[in-house]
Amino acid sequence: MAADMGAVRRRSGFAGKPVAGRTWILARCLAILVLAAGGAQAQTEWPRVVPSGDGVPIAYEVCGTGEPTLVFVHGWSCDARYWRAQVPQFSMHHRVITLDLAGHGHSGAARERFTMASFGQDVLAVVEASGSRSVILIGHSMGGSVIAEAARLMPDLVVGLIGVDTLEDVEYRMSREELDGMLAPLKADFRTGSRGFVAGMFAADTDPGLREWILTDMSSAPPAVALSAMEEMMMQYVTGEAAAVFDAIRIPVMTINGELWPVNVEANRRHMVAYDAVILKGADHFLMMDRPEEFNRALAQMIRVIAETGAE
Repeated sequence: MAADMGAVRRRSGFAGKPVAGRTWILARCLAILVLAAGGAQAQTEWPRVVPSGDGVPIAYEVCGTGEPTLVFVHGWSCDARYWRAQVPQFSMHHRVITLDLAGHGHSGAARERFTMASFGQDVLAVVEASGSRSVILIGHSMGGSVIAEAARLMPDLVVGLIGVDTLEDVEYRMSREELDGMLAPLKADFRTGSRGFVAGMFAADTDPGLREWILTDMSSAPPAVALSAMEEMMMQYVTGEAAAVFDAIRIPVMTINGELWPVNVEANRRHMVAYDAVILKGADHFLMMDRPEEFNRALAQMIRVIAETGAE
């Protein structure tokens, strides 16, 4: 060990120098490191908060620069952390915004009903606060319904929508009885019921650690928020609003889906000005986390297509 440390001193130029000289050099290096740390801290983009249309504070973060801005919207009982495998890559060339919808993550929860329209207002508030001029909305699961509502509010800003394992069939009709049956176990015991509900969304080869993290995280959501959001989301398939909302959106829609549920391309195209889907073979509902590299490649391609279409 003594011989190794001697070699280090020789390579660093400290060998044979007086103690005072070494002390001065060390102090100077420390000062440079402190200044560098201070500069980095000054440039940090801290999380931000903006009031939604009803005054509920919405937490969001902004990384990177470049248009179109990419706004990532999480799904039911999730939050902005579910996009952590996407933010580093896509913020290299785009402004990337992640947010926590009302009642989720670090956002406020003082809302009686957690409707898709109110979540759309959350996205609107964040986009307006960011000053973005061109936006692509990216929504996972329930986030697919949310970005549709948000796009309807921002026809001059949103140039395209990308759904992530969502919008499989906007024409699908659910009965009120089916919805009540879906909600019953969640109402009886939310933690147990939600774990059972989410457990069916994984593939056989999903990483066990990731699987347990998601199950624990989602089943820890505030029950009142989760139950309201689930009922409001699925009621759109009872009333037909899931399809009707797209009749008012005249921008391209694309989705990246796993293989758990079939995608009805023809039904979607009857309501969307343009629609295409990419299916990741063997992927589950949380493909952006379990299959990040493959997912990111597909997402990058969709972003390019929408950006080029918007520029024409």
